[in-house]
Amino acid sequence: MLVWLAEWLSEYIRAFSVFNYVTLRAVLACLTALGISLLMGPWVIRKLTELKVGQAVRSDGPQTHLVKAGTPTMGGSLILLAIGITTLLWADLANVYVWLLLVVMFGTGALGFYDDWRKVVYKDPKGVSARFKMVCQSTIAIAAGVYLITTAQLPASTEFIVPFFKNVVYPMGAIGFCVLTYFVIVGTSNAVNLTDGLDGLAALPTVLVASALAIFAYVAGNAVFAKYLGLPFIPGAHEVVVFCAAMAGACLGFLWFNAYPAQVFMGDVGALALGAALGTVAVIVRQEIVLFIMGGLFVMEALSVMIQVASFKLTGKRVFRMAPLHHHYELKGWKETQVVVRFWIITMMLVLAGLATLKLR
Repeated sequence: MLVWLAEWLSEYIRAFSVFNYVTLRAVLACLTALGISLLMGPWVIRKLTELKVGQAVRSDGPQTHLVKAGTPTMGGSLILLAIGITTLLWADLANVYVWLLLVVMFGTGALGFYDDWRKVVYKDPKGVSARFKMVCQSTIAIAAGVYLITTAQLPASTEFIVPFFKNVVYPMGAIGFCVLTYFVIVGTSNAVNLTDGLDGLAALPTVLVASALAIFAYVAGNAVFAKYLGLPFIPGAHEVVVFCAAMAGACLGFLWFNAYPAQVFMGDVGALALGAALGTVAVIVRQEIVLFIMGGLFVMEALSVMIQVASFKLTGKRVFRMAPLHHHYELKGWKETQVVVRFWIITMMLVLAGLATLKLR
């Protein structure tokens, strides 16, 4: 929105042409989203408290979590609001990827909102059924895959690339691309949701991964940089940088209130949407494997649940004291803040490993 205004003003005042640079708009987007989260945070928490949408705590979980019962949840709505407003302000709204990211984020966010609403208002601990949730997520993910195929301008936009190698590229047909898109978006969405179990645990890793993906988006959207670094050139991918910056800023602002002891929880409305958005960004810039590396924390959390369920059904025994993984370490004696900070450090290392693929090819 402001991009169009700046373009019009630049015809009369040349200084406004500076807003054509995506790097400047990305910085402004991050600061805008951060400011919205910090300013609106107290109001959102107050409203959620008035609506009595308090978090229910598992009775079989760590006993230290019992004091969290009643803490307002659905705080992810603040994150989505900040990202949405900021993206509309600073991104080029003629860009197809911007609208795709907003639709995927708000679509999965609406699903998460409905799930949270059933849990806290109707006192249904299960929320929506797993089948209903999977159908909705699958529909959004497959629709995103079809949209990306129909709007692709170059073959590279739908090819599967392997990091660390310059010329390892696998062309995929429409079906193969949609299947990959499905697994990346749905998998990341659920993985981030499973990670969101401790104060601040999901927020900062999302900031780190989104910031790193912004670098890949910038490179992929620049023909010169993409050729030099051996990445596929994706026309229009540079505008994804603004969205990623908005996501990072919004999550940082939310972390102000979500840090231990949390004043508000993200809820499914935030976790499902952020995960789906990260997965969509990775698909757009053709960095699915890199997302798997940088989002290793999300992967470990999801795998711990899958292993625990499979082991119990097959052998009747549990591999972990409790799943997801962060609860396992809590029951081993780690304090909540220790688990969170150590998992943050692991994510930082994984993000650096992912960024290394930019040059190591």
